[in-house]
Amino acid sequence: MGDRFRVAMVIGEESGDQLGAALIDAIRRIRPGADFFGLAGRRMQVRGVQSLFPTEDVAVMGFGAIIRHLPRIVIRGYQTVAAIVDYRPDVLVIIDSPGFTHAIAKRVARMMPGLPIVDYVSPSVWAWRSGRASKMARYVDHVLALLPFEPAVHARLGGPPCTYVGHPLIERLDELRPAAGERGPISSNPVLLILPGSRRTEITRLMAPFGEAAAQIAKVRPGLEILLPAVTHLREEIGARAALWPVQPKVVLGEAEKLAAFRRAHAALAASGTVTLELGLAGVPMVVAYRVDPIARGLKRFLKVPSIVLTNLVLGENAVPEFLDEEGSPEILARETAALLAETPARAAQLAALRRLDQLMAPPGGMRPSDRAAQIVVGFAQSEARRRRDQRRAEIGT
Repeated sequence: MGDRFRVAMVIGEESGDQLGAALIDAIRRIRPGADFFGLAGRRMQVRGVQSLFPTEDVAVMGFGAIIRHLPRIVIRGYQTVAAIVDYRPDVLVIIDSPGFTHAIAKRVARMMPGLPIVDYVSPSVWAWRSGRASKMARYVDHVLALLPFEPAVHARLGGPPCTYVGHPLIERLDELRPAAGERGPISSNPVLLILPGSRRTEITRLMAPFGEAAAQIAKVRPGLEILLPAVTHLREEIGARAALWPVQPKVVLGEAEKLAAFRRAHAALAASGTVTLELGLAGVPMVVAYRVDPIARGLKRFLKVPSIVLTNLVLGENAVPEFLDEEGSPEILARETAALLAETPARAAQLAALRRLDQLMAPPGGMRPSDRAAQIVVGFAQSEARRRRDQRRAEIGT
């Protein structure tokens, strides 16, 4: 491999861009002259990765939306494969968005059989379609897991070798947790955080019931302050929908304001997703709700996990109340959330469970997750380079 070190990276949406940017920084700490290429978001592009095309072309969620945009996604997929093969990287890293990135990895593996392929973020094989794990082993050399229980799952299902590198949120604990005096007394000034999701489909389905629940909570919790973080690309829609709520929240914009809201909040009403881990690590008890499209609703019977909440899955118990579809009526959400906005047994029990997250999610060896991930990526590329060198020497010798 010499001094040349080329890394191809493929993401499918915003979450992958965050992981990819941190991984680029970490790889450069090991290999300062590393070159990166592929499909990148804004953060990765700032680090010098020229994206093949805008990630918005493939960042499509929901069965209906995927079907509508399938021709474009397929074309972009073939363009990505061709570009990676022309680039001749030392390693390919696919990040999250398995519906798109794994299709890329399969094709690249067929065309470049000796190329090491690392998957950063395991698909949810522990939740549904567990057969994907063994199929992955045909084209993925190693999985970098964000959740501590995932290596055991892959081992049980015959998946690729899998290492828990730590969740990137572990690197941001100081930003998530309040400094002295930042989270005021719950008795005099309760603060409720409402998080209806970061995708348009989530906003469409959850803003109305969350708003009705907030109004009911405000009736039983005098002095309630409601904070509603809004992702930048949906702030106008979130603002318009929030304006229809019976009680008005304070809409906060940007990552810094969102983190400040986490540090002030006493409880949260949230959509299911990574945000539940953010809240758990921030020490904010929560109620979780989710509503899916009709097609996905019919697939609920195929779920193989006792919870849709990541925090519950890491804890190994359903400490966080969760409500799917019609189960989460505004009345039920209001009742369960209000119980967390006072010094109640429900609040105390959930806080006690959340305190276990630090130990459960501690990264191996105390390394930063991005550094451990980079160590594995570079190691795989170097070991493959050595194998090819030894093979060439053996051929020359004969």
